Amino acid sequence: MAYRPLDESTVVSYVKQRPPMAKVFSSLDRLSVSEVGDGNLNLVFIVQNEVNPAESVILKQALPFLRVAGDSWPLTRERMRYETQALLKHNELAPGLAPTVYDFDQEMSLVIMEHLRTHEIMRKGLVARKRYPFFADHISTFLVNVLFFTSDLFLTGPEKKQLQATFVNEHLRKLQEDFVYSNPYMESEENNWNPLIDELVQAVRADGALKIAIAEMKEAYMTHGEALIHADLHTGSIMLNGGDTRVIDPEFAFFGPMAYDIGAVLQNLILNYLSHYGHTADRAEREAYQVYLLELVRDIWNEFARKFDETWANNNRGELVPEKYWDFPGGQEAFAEYRRSYIHRLLQETAGHGGVKFLRRMMGIVSVWDLSSIEDLEKRAVAERLAIQIGKRWVLERKSISSIDDLTGIVLEETKGVSI
Repeated sequence: MAYRPLDESTVVSYVKQRPPMAKVFSSLDRLSVSEVGDGNLNLVFIVQNEVNPAESVILKQALPFLRVAGDSWPLTRERMRYETQALLKHNELAPGLAPTVYDFDQEMSLVIMEHLRTHEIMRKGLVARKRYPFFADHISTFLVNVLFFTSDLFLTGPEKKQLQATFVNEHLRKLQEDFVYSNPYMESEENNWNPLIDELVQAVRADGALKIAIAEMKEAYMTHGEALIHADLHTGSIMLNGGDTRVIDPEFAFFGPMAYDIGAVLQNLILNYLSHYGHTADRAEREAYQVYLLELVRDIWNEFARKFDETWANNNRGELVPEKYWDFPGGQEAFAEYRRSYIHRLLQETAGHGGVKFLRRMMGIVSVWDLSSIEDLEKRAVAERLAIQIGKRWVLERKSISSIDDLTGIVLEETKGVSI
């Protein structure tokens, strides 16, 4: 079937022609469809059995352009293959933490997957000040399992390179290289920011030391092919409920720096922390939730570091530092020290990549709903100024970071005395 974008009038007839759907729906006679896509790249539809509403799927189709920018910005549809490959790999390595894939049509550039109808986008839940008691455990497990088991710490050289070759994803990588690490810090037509922070935006663009540091992080993003990363792991790419967490939308997936994914998760939680200066009028309520968010950041990193170290110690089959390498008196102590140093370096790079992502959200093509939903520009500017200051410090001070408390400490220092 030749590629054509689907719409609400054509989705049902398409789904009925796909053999795997007979295993998902008890009947294909009465299917309904609604478009729910509000993202920057793709069409997204819910297809449901009207007779048994519990039977439903998500159909996601790539458009041949960047949706947020319009058809003047061409974009390869190959991204849907990368997303499907990543979802299958996530389900293999971190079962239960990604949606199930039912069908993939490469010619139509679409995937049909599990409809997480009892889940919500985490970003919206955080704005509503919800708490997720299992999230730190779930997301740290996802990060450790996907990052470790696709790295040279576990895979042999040929295994790693063969897998890496299937995730080149050159076009979406180019988007991130431009939109995260370059364009926001210079004149570029797609950039957008709150006019009340213009002075800070111009100061960032003129800060030589900061731009050198950002360039160093861009180099790491472009050259450190450590593991299969999601590469867009913000709180809008996580769906959850009280007891279940799923990571969605891995269309940017490629082999990059592990710290990019970790930094994205932590940085998004801090952005939400800042957004409550505009969302939460009651000071005591706001401060209590901000304390929760900082504890969540600490728990995620500490659980990640603990699980990563334990997983590596028990699964050291890769070719970076094979078991025989440590076969000498005191070798296990040396191995433990090497693991500690490696994880410490990941924390410092987490600060660097996370810091850059703070900045790009304030002055690039796409903000985050946590902040863009604050209608009062003055209140929004309070959060945005803080994000810029915190982002700058995470990037510039990354090499002196020794613990997660250093990162949360920067947040506390920059927000001390804020009253709104």
